[in-house]
Amino acid sequence: MPKYVIEREIPGAGDLSAAELQAISQKSCNVLREMGPEVQWVQSYVTGDKIYCIYIAPDEAAVREHATRGGFPANRISAVACIIDPTTAETSVHRDPPSV
Repeated sequence: MPKYVIEREIPGAGDLSAAELQAISQKSCNVLREMGPEVQWVQSYVTGDKIYCIYIAPDEAAVREHATRGGFPANRISAVACIIDPTTAETSVHRDPPSV
């Protein structure tokens, strides 16, 4: 199943309190439960004014639906073509299958 990186522009994201981040996480999880198991949230990275989320989903439309239902911005959605890390220097690159 394809992976996506979602860029969410949220001014002051890096200053959100633990309680605010928990509330956002709970809202996201509730929407994901309503949508069913096909869409999965892997993890997110909070920066100064953005949150970058990694999702597994059948297509971009499902990612957008999650954002709409949750009231979250999804300013940019990018399909992951492949994943590399330090071990890539010694092994071959694994490419994710293209989304259909």
